Amino acid sequence: MTPGSNLPLNAVLVTVDVAAPVRLDVSALLLTADGKVRSDADFIFFNQPSGPGVSYRSGGGAAPDSITVDTGAVPPGIERIVVTASPDAAGQTFQGIEPTATVRGSDGGGVIASFTPPQLGSETALVIVEIYLRGGVWKVRAVGQGYANGLAGIATDFGVSVEEEPAPAATAVAPAPPAPPAPPVSYPPSPWLGGATTPTAPTPAAPVPAAAPAAPQAAPAGGGKINLDKGRVSLQKNQTVSLVKGGRPLLSQVKMGLGWEPAFGGRDIDLDASVIAYGPQRNHIDSCYFGKLSILGGSVKHSGDNLTGEGAGDDEVIVVDLGRLPAEATGLVFTVNSFSGQKFTDVAKAYCRLIDAASGEELVRFDLTSAEPQTGVMMAKLIKQFSGEWEMTAIGEFVKSRTVRGMVKPAAQAL
Repeated sequence: MTPGSNLPLNAVLVTVDVAAPVRLDVSALLLTADGKVRSDADFIFFNQPSGPGVSYRSGGGAAPDSITVDTGAVPPGIERIVVTASPDAAGQTFQGIEPTATVRGSDGGGVIASFTPPQLGSETALVIVEIYLRGGVWKVRAVGQGYANGLAGIATDFGVSVEEEPAPAATAVAPAPPAPPAPPVSYPPSPWLGGATTPTAPTPAAPVPAAAPAAPQAAPAGGGKINLDKGRVSLQKNQTVSLVKGGRPLLSQVKMGLGWEPAFGGRDIDLDASVIAYGPQRNHIDSCYFGKLSILGGSVKHSGDNLTGEGAGDDEVIVVDLGRLPAEATGLVFTVNSFSGQKFTDVAKAYCRLIDAASGEELVRFDLTSAEPQTGVMMAKLIKQFSGEWEMTAIGEFVKSRTVRGMVKPAAQAL
């Protein structure tokens, strides 16, 4: 199989064997239509080897670990079972140790499919394949979606509560004298209509936690901003992250992946992802969409149109070379439209995520948790500050528009 391809299952009982040159931790998650587990009981792994219709078997290091799915026993409401893997050795990536998933009919059938995710690098965990229900038929799909923060990152992404190990108790010592208060820091005004940025005080460095599985950090409530120093950021509506690592702006090529799935029982839905570029006075410069795949001298490129939204992972991808963007392009708004006129209430979920194009690492993610009976949505915006850094803000505002042309004015107002 190749990434994104799918096959119907010709057996009720199927087993997915996952093999690699090193010991792996293999697991499965039972997901509902919103892409989340119902509870932690839907996370099947070595410490919880069985669940409704799904079981885990360890190969003991001598044979592949496996996940067995009895599609006839999967509870109503469960639409997908994702099979994941991560290297057993702490901190090890999949560089050079690509795993292979082999799907077999456990009720006497032979090999149904085999899949090896290509071009792996810094990933420390993978969703390898998924078994999913579509139109009353169970199918298997090759996925190969990587995560840079281990199995905990996958589990958290799908709604499993991951408890970090508490730090060991420290030996009591005399408290240090309090540090003098830091002077306030002011910033230059925003390039958007001369608005000033509220002065803030520097944030003290946080203590280093004890080693524990990494989970995506959430942006602070109330629209506060954080940077990328602590890893992947999960945004909620109107929250902002500064694309800065180690005190330096991220001036490299990034990908904005946008994805969606049809609502349960619904037909495939054709959505179109676009990006609209603006100048410092919210003036429209150009739009990149399925009918115009490259703008701004090639610094913004579109992957092309996806007509169904079927398949795990990103449905459409827009590549942005932040370092090559012309100086007059200071704002980008990412939108999704339903050209066919279907409403977003017919979509089970929509999301956008910002990816480092060089490493494949997911930097920022925004999941649209609500839907409105409209045909357009503004997902997120990237705005360049006077300091040279870029900030990403989750928008999540719905608009009545089937094309990117109708998004130009409301997107300008959202900047």
